Amino acid sequence: MWEGSVVSIHLAPANGAPTYPVAEVKAVAGAGLEGDRHYRPVGEQAPQDELTLIASEALEALAYEFGMALEPGEHRRQVVTAGVSLNDLVGQEFQVGTVRLRAIKLNEPCQHLEDVTGRPGLIEGLLHRGGIRAQILTGGTIQVGAPITPVAATAGADA
Repeated sequence: MWEGSVVSIHLAPANGAPTYPVAEVKAVAGAGLEGDRHYRPVGEQAPQDELTLIASEALEALAYEFGMALEPGEHRRQVVTAGVSLNDLVGQEFQVGTVRLRAIKLNEPCQHLEDVTGRPGLIEGLLHRGGIRAQILTGGTIQVGAPITPVAATAGADA
């Protein structure tokens, strides 16, 4: 069984606005992260837009392979992880602390990311390692340092 952790959390008050770090954030099922640009009232949010995560290992590889060391939060993802193979979680449920999530799809980099950061080549550097988009199934507080763990299969699932 694997276990990772939350390295940092970054929010932005509006689209295109600079991100800022927080020690914790409230995750609301069906809405997103309170205080973030993507937060919507419950029922108005697309599940894949509730939460984004990126692996610190992907950011380290970007710096090593492409010479692009991003500033904290410059990647525009909300939660930075360590010790988790995020791509492998697509279609799976997992927990960040007590918050239960479902990984919906890969969060491939886009032209907007290059435009906001002013870093040509960022799309290529983060291709297939730009993180994931997740749905919040059970809300709660996400904190820096929180464990990230798989959701155990329900009893009798192997029967």
